[in-house]
Amino acid sequence: MSSGLRLAIRLTSRGGREAVDGWAVDGDGRPYLKVRVSAPPVEGAANAALIAFLAKTLGVSRSSVTLASGAGARLKLIDVAGCDPLSLERALGRPPVPLIST
Repeated sequence: MSSGLRLAIRLTSRGGREAVDGWAVDGDGRPYLKVRVSAPPVEGAANAALIAFLAKTLGVSRSSVTLASGAGARLKLIDVAGCDPLSLERALGRPPVPLIST
């Protein structure tokens, strides 16, 4: 059984470039990562760009990054197999509160 994490992502499409804009916390105290991609939100292009960007940034394969929910929404839940909290912190910075491992 491989370890993994579930990330909440607030995606900004047509953001001009692929980048992480840092961590934030929603009104219920749950952390989410702010990410921007240059792809438009058309026919899944922004979601595909997000998956590719996260896979490259975290050093995992694209097949290890899956969209758990939020395909048509700005806020998405992403599962990342084979990624532990320390690897995530090295790549994306420390989340303001602990994340859920899958």
